[in-house]
Amino acid sequence: MNPTLLYNDECAVCRAIAGWVKASERTVPEASRLVVRPIGDDPAALRALDPGLDIWDAYETIHLLMPDGSTKCGGEAVAEVFRSLPNTRWFAPSFGWSIFGFRPLQTILNLGYTLLSDVRPLLGCESCGTPNVWVKAVRDPLERAMVAIGRARKSKRTAHFTPSAQKP
Repeated sequence: MNPTLLYNDECAVCRAIAGWVKASERTVPEASRLVVRPIGDDPAALRALDPGLDIWDAYETIHLLMPDGSTKCGGEAVAEVFRSLPNTRWFAPSFGWSIFGFRPLQTILNLGYTLLSDVRPLLGCESCGTPNVWVKAVRDPLERAMVAIGRARKSKRTAHFTPSAQKP
């Protein structure tokens, strides 16, 4: 079994990244490729892949299901994807470098992933989760300014995903 990368197919950012991963693997033999799979909206199908994975967690954070049964999330999953792609494999070992047990480059990658995750609503994604307060504080005035100068129309937001309302 190959590692399975789960992504939110309702999110433009996640779709773009999944497309980049697929395009980067074109030269990799099919037997060695990552399985790039949308999460979809079927919790039972997701549980068949990993019984411990909650669909709402999968929407919020990238997950990479490893052949050994473990799961990598967030920046750790991104580092593992980098290790498997031919065009990023050369620098991926740097994420494992450790200084007294501290992995500085992995920490930077984790912070970068967290920042990207937080700003996805600014980039057009409303389905990856509820935007953080600081994102709303930036997004709303920016949107009003764009409407005022005629560069955008007032949007009607409908949340595709609201974990607090949907989780049992």
